[in-house]
Amino acid sequence: MRVIAGIAKGRKLKTVPGDTTRPITDRVKEALFSILGDWIVEARVLDLFGGTGAVGIEALSRGAAHVIFVDKSHPATRTIGENLRLTALADRAYVKRGDAIKFLAQSPPQNQPFDLIYVAPPQYKNIWIEVLQLLDDRLAEWLLPDGAVVVQIHPLEYQDISLQNLVLYDQRRYGSTLLCFYEWNESYDEVN
Repeated sequence: MRVIAGIAKGRKLKTVPGDTTRPITDRVKEALFSILGDWIVEARVLDLFGGTGAVGIEALSRGAAHVIFVDKSHPATRTIGENLRLTALADRAYVKRGDAIKFLAQSPPQNQPFDLIYVAPPQYKNIWIEVLQLLDDRLAEWLLPDGAVVVQIHPLEYQDISLQNLVLYDQRRYGSTLLCFYEWNESYDEVN
């Protein structure tokens, strides 16, 4: 696993000890950032269930302004910290050890919403649904109007869910990984 592009291009990232995380493959990461393109430059990113930190670190390497990583696993947060130091990107990052659901139940840090929220929870527990529903309920607090929520799950986990303020606008499958892209429902602006 490595940083694909940007100022930390080519740097190898450490993995979290054990088998509790499912790191994003370089192929999926490359596809994700190809889709996001230059939009990531100067973006504020929230990387939930950060694992190794690979997605947020890639965002920083490609010019994101700031990334907050959240993971409740001590080995994961330690690995994220080590990877930030290895890539010399720690000055634009904050690592929070804690539960992502509890984190979202509070107000965002500095009451500033994000451009991109990346959600890659443990598989087969429907946590991604709970996270999307929480974000949907408090959308204006957490996501900028032109922002996106990207969910990384196994294709078998996917199901249609009822959301009021977020809408699925794209899906991409890469082997055993499905990326689901959500944005503000256009009618949300009209109602709020």
